[in-house]
Formats: sequence, structure tokens, C-alpha cells
Amino acid sequence: MAEETKPQKEATYTNYAPVMLEKATAVVEENTTAAPALAKKAAAPSTLMSRSTVTQDVIVKEISTNEITGIQTIKGTVTEGGLPLPGVSIAVVQANRGTQTDVDGNFTLQVQVGERMQFSYPGMKTTMLTVGENKEMDVALQADDQNLQEVVVMGYQKANRKTRKLAKARMEAMATPKRSNRAKQVKSDGTPTIITALAGKITGLTVTADTVQSGSTVLRAAGSQSQNQPLYIIDGVIINRRNLKKMNPEVIETITIVKSSEAEAHYGTTGKNGAIILTSKNAVFRNMTNREIRRKLRQLKKESPVSPLSAVENSEEEYDSFVENAFENPQNNPLSTFSIDVDNASYTNIRRFINNGQPVPKDAVRVEEMINFFKYNYPQPTGIHPFSITTEYSVAPWNIQHQIVRIGLQGKIIPTNELPASNFVFLIDVSGSMEDENKLPLLKASMKVLVDQLRKEDTVAIIVYAGAAGMVLPPTSGAAKQTIIAALDDLNAGGSTAGGAGIELAYKTAAEHFIKNGNNRVILATDGDFNVGSSSDKAMQSLIEEKRKSGVFLTCLGFGMGNYKDRKMELLSNKGNGNYAYIDNMQEANRFLGKEFKGSMFAIAKDVKIQIEFNPKHVQSYRLIGYENRKLRNEDFTDDAIDAGELGSGHTVTALYEIIPAGSNSPFGTSAIPLKYTDTKATAPHTDELATIKFRYKKPDGNKSTEIVQTIKNQSVPLQDASEDFRFSTAVAWFGLKLRDSEYVPNKNQQDIVALARKAKSHDPDGYKAEFIRLVETIE
Repeated sequence: MAEETKPQKEATYTNYAPVMLEKATAVVEENTTAAPALAKKAAAPSTLMSRSTVTQDVIVKEISTNEITGIQTIKGTVTEGGLPLPGVSIAVVQANRGTQTDVDGNFTLQVQVGERMQFSYPGMKTTMLTVGENKEMDVALQADDQNLQEVVVMGYQKANRKTRKLAKARMEAMATPKRSNRAKQVKSDGTPTIITALAGKITGLTVTADTVQSGSTVLRAAGSQSQNQPLYIIDGVIINRRNLKKMNPEVIETITIVKSSEAEAHYGTTGKNGAIILTSKNAVFRNMTNREIRRKLRQLKKESPVSPLSAVENSEEEYDSFVENAFENPQNNPLSTFSIDVDNASYTNIRRFINNGQPVPKDAVRVEEMINFFKYNYPQPTGIHPFSITTEYSVAPWNIQHQIVRIGLQGKIIPTNELPASNFVFLIDVSGSMEDENKLPLLKASMKVLVDQLRKEDTVAIIVYAGAAGMVLPPTSGAAKQTIIAALDDLNAGGSTAGGAGIELAYKTAAEHFIKNGNNRVILATDGDFNVGSSSDKAMQSLIEEKRKSGVFLTCLGFGMGNYKDRKMELLSNKGNGNYAYIDNMQEANRFLGKEFKGSMFAIAKDVKIQIEFNPKHVQSYRLIGYENRKLRNEDFTDDAIDAGELGSGHTVTALYEIIPAGSNSPFGTSAIPLKYTDTKATAPHTDELATIKFRYKKPDGNKSTEIVQTIKNQSVPLQDASEDFRFSTAVAWFGLKLRDSEYVPNKNQQDIVALARKAKSHDPDGYKAEFIRLVETIE
């Protein structure tokens, strides 16, 4: 290494070689420069280990050099206080070459012997080194006390191609605002977030309403080039706004505002909107990843609910609000019509809330989806129809004055070797909102479960969407599982969410490779947060109803929390000849996409509707439990143009009606409205019938409905003599009604629900019934 002219400090360089140990003296310039002078290289045939010690700023390791050209690749680590320092700018003076340290403080750079390298970082003393015949270099930066007013530390991944792609996607996700065409109220519990609490208190910092993400506030550095978000950095880690909002202002010790020009110089294009750099008290988040920060926040919240690090959650989850079905009088309204619903997303979403110790939103509870999460022992169909029908009549456990009618359907199980070939199109959301570990990472792991079920005659294409939509895997045989899995592994999150464009491309791809008499299906995996293009509920409904005509089915898989859009996911599945599941963990992925793959992905009947007529001789009032958003007009029952639910291979569907028997003095009963021109009295025949049920369905590729008619006898059995399936399904319904605080349930005793479920779980091979009992016991 070239000799320095102003030696002021001395460091020790030690070379460990297999044959001999040599020492040399390094000369260090005060504050800003450092240049070790190496002794003559050890004459050893090879070096087993290179290591060095230092008394000041610079550590240089012994390596081999290209003796002809002097060109070499230098590798090293930059540290501060003994810890790796990511994001350090490294430039070769008077040469157009440079790099930055990665998240572990490491760097690699092509240099020539004699060139000078500059190491710079905001708040640190700039260090200069002259390149010698070494290719490993460790640099220890020191704080610049005169210039450092607050913290400025940042992480930037650049270790390899995969981590570079991941870092770029994460930064794009944080630098790109979420957009929404639908205005909504700001949801707040009155507790200041770190964003709102800093308003007007920091020079150069503005706090504004985010006009492109309604209901949010944003920190912006004054002088930034646009209204987009700046980089947020805490304790050296780039964080997303969601993590920032979760922190109480009291935990923040210092804030540094970096304007656009300076931020871009240090952080590249990702800093073009400026940077807001923070330190926490005691540097609790130092050297953590975003994922580790989230875990730390959860850990601290569990340890101390009132900790200043407790998350301040302003939930942006969306659920469709609905009014619980009321009792109706059969003399005025004898018919009740609805579409079947095989979805069970509500149950797994509720499970997520309870397991996280969070209150369950009332509108997140759809009782029919809770009931249909569980499988019941209904007989397999034996006739020409694709499903069997089972009915049962017994006492309502929450009100012994009332009765319950249970209607059960069991879909025919198709052997695997008889399943039609499948044309699957995976439509995967890779927008910035999907970066959390319970979103895209869980999504990729879940889709691999589905890939394991594929046969060589099945094909899979993968479409992704963020700011735009594109195909990352053309239709590929199910035999090429590693190719499909590799395409999934390469997916990273970043950008806004053009869901409409993704749906258009996915259906176009499915149509171009349509298999006649096959299973053609788009599988949409997302958090439902569509915010670019056609994203309103009405626009999405029109789009999906149009695409439904192509004969392609739809499966919606929901992931994540915080900004989860249940309403949109349910709307898409309801209007798109589809089904909908919420994947809260890998256990659920294995259940829905593995064990129940055939039921989830292969329809045996579509547009399945149920219409029941109650006999006013025996029924004073009735109400359908759940299915509020699946109810149909009575005339829709015979209208084949009206869409309804699909039934998959081996699927079971259960519906419950609560009955107030004739002559009961129940306070929930409704009186008949006297009519002048219509006779509403019960007719003499059919005196032993409680009700008549009609079913209509189409074949998966058909357009004409088939109708089935069945009657229910007026023969109620005591609750203790009812089947286990009856007792367990009513226990689940009871819990759902309790969560919704139903006005029609006088007894909401938790222990009574548990007792009923415990006596009805003798057949529980997968432990789901036992898990349900635990959930009931857990909730307050």
C-alpha cells in the first residue's frame, strides 16, 4: 500500500500464515484518512486464514494480488462500535466506480493498486484508504460529534441477486403510495400515532392527510420532490409505514430529516422523496429486519400491554355490514330462498382474531361459514343427483321454547383418477401491502401445497399484479413441479395494487387454454386491497360477473391482517361462481388446499339454490340463521340466469332454521297480517308436514337446472337424542350468534356452549372440534 505523508497515529497489522508470522506498521491520518503500510508479504505457499487487529480505524487483511495489472476485487466489512454498518457509500476517488455496504455491512468492489477509496456515511467521519496488495479490508467508522445532531443509520440489502431483488421490492413498496378510489372515514381510537404526535414539532417535517390513501396521515420531509412517501428508517432499518404507525411517540429519541437531494445521493433513487431517520430509546430496534421489528412489537405488547412500544392499531380491515335475519310469519311470507355457501373464510378469520387476543369485529362473523368449516357425517348420494339431502328437527339449545331445522347436503366424492384435467391460473397479488410474513411468504408456502396435488395432465400459469399485471409462468404441466415452485419462490412484494388488470389477464389466460369438459379455474390469492384501476366494489362486481360467463370458476384465497379486505374477497367469490377461504396459517393451507383439494377445486354442481315453504299449521315464525348475503328473491329460485353457489366434490353444506312452533308464547314471535283478498289459513292436507324443501342445481358445464323436492315431517326429537352433528353444528351457530351479540339469543352463557360442543365431538380425527372448544373458552 502506498506510503502516507502525514503519519499521526499507528495501528498494528498481523498476518496469520501457515509458515510464519509477520508484523507491519500502518499509518493512520487523523479523523478522515487512514492508510496502513504493509510489510513485505510472507513467502508462504498459501494462507489458511487472514486476520488482523487494529488500534484505530482501519483493519486490512492479507490477500493475493494480480502482480501484472494490479486489478483486484476487494471484499470487506464496515463497522461502527463493533457492529456492522449497512448503507455506507464507498467510492473510488477520480473513478466512476463505487458501491454500498449490504445489510451485514459487507461490500465488494473492483479496484486498482494505488487508488484511493472513500468511505462516507451521514453522521460518521469520512475515511480514506489507499489500495494496496490486499483484497480484504475491514473499516471501522467513528461518529462525527461536530456534525452529528441526531441519528442517521440505514440498511440497504445488496448481498446477492436474490436479496437485491427483495430489497428493491421492499423499498418500492415503501416508496409507492397505496391508492384508493373509494373515500372512507378515518378510523381512530383517539390515541396519537407517532405520525400525528410529531405534527408541528420537528423543523422540516410536515404531517399531511394522504390524499391517495384516504383515512391515513403521512410524514413528509419538506423539500422532497413529490408527494410520495419518504424512506422511513429506524435504528438503521428501513421500515414500512405500518410498523412506524405501531410505535408510540414516546419510544422515539431523535429524528433527522434528510431532503431529497441528499437522500438520493446516499440511498439512490429510493431516497428521491427524502428520508426520515429515527432512533429509538436504547436502540431497541438496532440491526433488526422489518419482520424482527414486528415480532419485537408483539413480544413487548404481550409482556406489557401498556408499554410505550405497544402497537397503536388503526385497523383498515373492511367487512360488509349486514343485519341479522329476523323472524318471519309463514302466513304472510311462507317462502324462504337462498343460495348455498360452502365458504368458511369467516371461521378461520375469527380464529385469527381470537388467537391474537383481539376482539372479533361483529361484521366479520358470518355464522353459516362457521358452521360449514366443519365436516358432518352425511351419507354419500346413491341416486342420479350429485348430492344427498339430510334433514333433522330438534330443540334450539339457546332457547328451549324454539326448535331448529337442520338441512344438510353431501356432495358426491369423485375418485382422483376420474377427476377432469385442470387448467389453473394462479393470480397472485405481489403489491407492497403483501410484504408481511403472513401474506406473501405464507401465500407462497400455501400454493406449494396445491402444487403437490397436481397431475401431469393439469396445467398451471402464474399471473402476478402490483402496479401492473404480468405473466411470470406460462401454462406449465403439473409434472414440472420444481419449475412451478421456482417461479413461486422468485416472487417479491412491491408497488400499488392493480387488481382489475390482474383479473382481466388471468381470465384471458384461462380462456386461451380452456379445457373442454375440464376444470378451468382462476385462483386469486391476495389481501383484497385493490387500489388501482377498476377497484370499487361496483366495478369489481361488474368485471367478475362478466368473466363468469366464460365458464371459468374462481377460488379466492385471503391472507394477512391490518388492511385485509374481506368484503371484496367475499364479493368476488359470490359473483364469480367461486369459493372463498381465509388462510391464517399453514395448517389451514394444508386443510383447504391439500386434504380438501378436490372439494375446493372441483365443482360437481353449480348455481345450487334452496327454497323452503313452511306450514303455518305448525310454524308460527321462522328465521334463517346466517346466509344474510346469500338470500335470494323468491322468484329467483326458478330463474336460471340468477347465479348461486357451487358445490365441490365431497363438500358438505349445512343450513339451520330457527322455528317458533305454532301456539308458542315466545316474545320473538311475529303475528300474521290479516289480508282481505287472500286466504292465509293452512289447508287441511299435509297436516303432518313441517315444511317442503326444493333444491335446484346445474351441472358444472350446464345451463339448465334440475329440481329436487323433499318434505320435512313435524317430528321433533329431544336435544339429547339428536345426532352429534346436530348438536355440534348448533353449538357452533350459538357461538357465532354470541359473537354477533344476537338479540334473538337470550342465553349467551359461554360454558353452556362449551358443554354442548364437548358432548358432540366423539368423532374428531383432525382435532378441529377440540380447537373450536378452546376458542370458545378463550374469548372473553
